[in-house]
Amino acid sequence: MKERKEFAKYVSQNVLGTVGVSLYILADTYFIAQAVGPNGITALNLVLPVYSIIFAFGQMIGIGSAIRYGIAKSQGSEEKDLLFGNAIFFVFLASALFMLVGALSPEQLLRALGADEVIVAVGKNYTRIFMCFAPCFMLNHVCNAFVRNDGNPTTAMIATLFSSFFNIIFDYILMFPLEMGMEGAALATAISPLLGVAICAIHFFSKKNQVRLQFREISFSRLKQCCQVGFSAFVGEFSSAVITMAFNFMLLSLAGNMAVAAYGVIANTALVAVAVFNGVAQGSQPLISRSYGRGEKRITKSLVKMAVVTAFALSILVYVTVYGFAEKITAVFNSEGSVELARYSVPGLRIYFLGFLFGSVNMVGAVALSAMEKVKEAFVISALRGFVLILICVLLLPQFFRMNGVWMAFPVTEFLTLGVLGAMLMKSAAQKNAVQTGVEK
Repeated sequence: MKERKEFAKYVSQNVLGTVGVSLYILADTYFIAQAVGPNGITALNLVLPVYSIIFAFGQMIGIGSAIRYGIAKSQGSEEKDLLFGNAIFFVFLASALFMLVGALSPEQLLRALGADEVIVAVGKNYTRIFMCFAPCFMLNHVCNAFVRNDGNPTTAMIATLFSSFFNIIFDYILMFPLEMGMEGAALATAISPLLGVAICAIHFFSKKNQVRLQFREISFSRLKQCCQVGFSAFVGEFSSAVITMAFNFMLLSLAGNMAVAAYGVIANTALVAVAVFNGVAQGSQPLISRSYGRGEKRITKSLVKMAVVTAFALSILVYVTVYGFAEKITAVFNSEGSVELARYSVPGLRIYFLGFLFGSVNMVGAVALSAMEKVKEAFVISALRGFVLILICVLLLPQFFRMNGVWMAFPVTEFLTLGVLGAMLMKSAAQKNAVQTGVEK
């Protein structure tokens, strides 16, 4: 009973926080659609992979270090005091490259991502601004993960929600009353993580805080250990970049900019679903890490089961909602009433979102494996769904099903990955039974 109450608290609050993050990206898309039209959505979707890569590094370092912190804390190890400062040092180091590219060559980056000159003109300043704020995005991931793993999911949730609401409000103010267009959207998005960091700082200055900011013994070896357990979080975000780029290039070859705009509607709506399942995964992770670190096998197994069941139940709700409201979801972003945009988006939503019936379990499974230091297994699941299978599917399926084949790539990938995850769990259970039988003999 105690585990269920704690699980409900951590997961519900983390889902609210991660959904808040996705809503500000959705708000970006909506406001850009109203202010700029389909070209603005196309530009946003072409640079969306860059967001994902920035978030991927921030999450790998932040969540990986926080997982190590949670395990070290439960074991009473002094290592816990060295992890926060180490993480902050390396996120600032990692963000330097993004700042340079954003400041010096946003046009070249957009062209490399498939933009024509019309889209480059629309998106170059947006790209320059948000990439220059890469350290803020990464630092926010680190602070939020440590607050959550220090036993304060409420403050982590509040930090995420308030920064998201700030973004939405200032999106509107900067884009419409102040008429700053895409540049206004970029500024609102870039500044909002600073509010999240400021709210997390409330915990760091509280009496309950056990996180120590120390920059002694900065270590690549420690970073490597943290990144190993945070790698599934990295792959989860980085795969979004790979998937988006693969989809964008395939759609450009099939139907041009309007198809990419349709994918922008689908991908940004899907971010809300991804946020829900990431919320379940990341919310349960500190509890799984703690019980695993204490050697509480029964509780660890129970927590993983609760996370999987919760994610799958939510995936059914998400799919039924999107299937029933596909036309209305498309209409929200179709400010110019484009028939072509609607023709691509509506069936795309209904096919693409089937993937979450399987992907919800895969996402939770990968994070749970990382939380239990099963690095190889977590890597295999994350790599299959994030790189290997999705790229094969997005290249092959359109050859037979054209546009529908692009939308089918995601559900087919997640279904096949779920089969691999199930086989892994069955093999692990068989090995455990064999060991127990040997001990009994």
